Amino acid sequence: MTYRPPIDEILFTLTRVASPPGSPPPVPVDELAAILEEAGRFCAERIAPLDRTSDLVGARWEDGRVTTPPGFREAYADWIAGGWNAVAQPEAFGGSGLPVSVGTAAMEMLTSSCMALSTLPVLSQGAADAIEAHASDELKALYLPKLVSGEWTGTMNLTEPQAGSDLGLLRTRAEPLGDGRYRITGSKIFITFGAHDLAENIIHLVLARLPDAPAGVKGISLFLVPQRFVAADGTLGAENDLRCAGIEHKLGIRGSPTCTMVFGDGGGAIGWLVGEENKGLACMFTMMNKARLATGLQGVAMAEKATQKAAAYALERRQGRAAGFDGAAPIAAHPDLAKTLARMKALTAAARSIAYAAAAAIDAGDAGDARASLLTPVVKAFCTDIGCEVASLGIQVHGGMGFVEETGAAQLLRDIRIAPIYEGTNAIQAIDLVMRKIPREGGSEVARLIAESRADVARAENRVGPSAAILAEALSALETATAHLLAPAIGEAAKLLAAQTYLRLFGLALGGALLSRGAAAAGDSRWAKEADWIRLARIYAEDIAAEAEGLAGQIVSTRRDPADYRALAGVG
Repeated sequence: MTYRPPIDEILFTLTRVASPPGSPPPVPVDELAAILEEAGRFCAERIAPLDRTSDLVGARWEDGRVTTPPGFREAYADWIAGGWNAVAQPEAFGGSGLPVSVGTAAMEMLTSSCMALSTLPVLSQGAADAIEAHASDELKALYLPKLVSGEWTGTMNLTEPQAGSDLGLLRTRAEPLGDGRYRITGSKIFITFGAHDLAENIIHLVLARLPDAPAGVKGISLFLVPQRFVAADGTLGAENDLRCAGIEHKLGIRGSPTCTMVFGDGGGAIGWLVGEENKGLACMFTMMNKARLATGLQGVAMAEKATQKAAAYALERRQGRAAGFDGAAPIAAHPDLAKTLARMKALTAAARSIAYAAAAAIDAGDAGDARASLLTPVVKAFCTDIGCEVASLGIQVHGGMGFVEETGAAQLLRDIRIAPIYEGTNAIQAIDLVMRKIPREGGSEVARLIAESRADVARAENRVGPSAAILAEALSALETATAHLLAPAIGEAAKLLAAQTYLRLFGLALGGALLSRGAAAAGDSRWAKEADWIRLARIYAEDIAAEAEGLAGQIVSTRRDPADYRALAGVG
């Protein structure tokens, strides 16, 4: 079964669901449709055929050089030539200047087609964002045009063996040379596409410490360290003092090389400061936030692909008796399988709606900053959890054929399983949501979101029927849990214990409200099947959002003792 870009679903989500009712589309609708149809065609025809080979062959490392799977070089060159890398990049540096939401939709289809290859442009676009926001005009002029086009690629160098999520422990050093350059020494691990054969230059963004830097995260600076030096006229020179010491052998996304990078074997790699000294983490967050949106989108993309694959198999595979069929019926006709497939479709639609709502908030600029900040950890964590859940259900639909490799269902789960881990684990996203995002301005942005969501559910009541009450109850559960966590009497330990449960509740409640928005708008667009969106909202309410009250009960419970959990973990 080949991947079918879900153009209708994406267009409807972008134009009717991602923003409140009455909002204009990100670009004129006919233009938007043409862009996405062409992006979908390119991804399905040019990229999707590489996915299986990417998994079977993987990236190879030999003598310090990394070779990507067969077909990657040619396909990536076509991606650049088509202008797809530059869709949502600034026009001043050669980009198309289209909204982030349009680039997000194109990236979903690329990721569904081949998640391993999609990790490369995600990081390059994030590197371009960080350089544009924080680097000097000279660095922007020299590096951005080719990063924006995709001719050069970018990386994010944070993690070290002793410093994973706690970046305050990093040891990579940066010594000023007195002429605006810095000598970088140290090593980094888990660097996606840190070395490869798809571009003639790789621009590394590296976190390092100056000699007199304060301890902890307040003493981290950000440096641009090119693989090859670039002359003032843009021509490439000698290679910098950095190398790939090896790549990881991974569960999934095997075509995406995960590199150990060593800087300074020969005396020190040369780099240039991005932003201010000791303010590097804030600069890197510009890149990390884009990467977190893209990572959440990976959950959407792989859920979509798993759903398509499972639905096709369930219609083809015949076994048992079912009403309306003579002889063996397709397994999709059996109530349990039909329910599973419907759950997969509802979860995928809800996750897509949340991810696109975050992209629309970014497009709103200053007016959407608070909403984008609030939704970023939810998109990263909730949507990647959904990707794993739906991919696992896809294996279940395939039965024994899902557990063997020939159907490709197992690859989807192996590929997406990294997404809840990298770019800040989902537990870290939950902590960020509870400890930093919801308390801002006394919880006013969460309150606004809940109020908007209640209005969405109310508008859909005449279509969704009694199921709307369950969606409203989910929002009430979110409101109750939020008030509990914002109460001054609630200690840090209790908040941390509740964080992941709260993020799940947040995603469930918001997903239901956005599906309600779609149900209310269905029939007002040539891309929506009215009955499908109404059914999605009803099924989501009855089978998924009904979990919300139980989650809220866990959060507000006074019977949960953090000491019990620590004791069973062996540290109590």
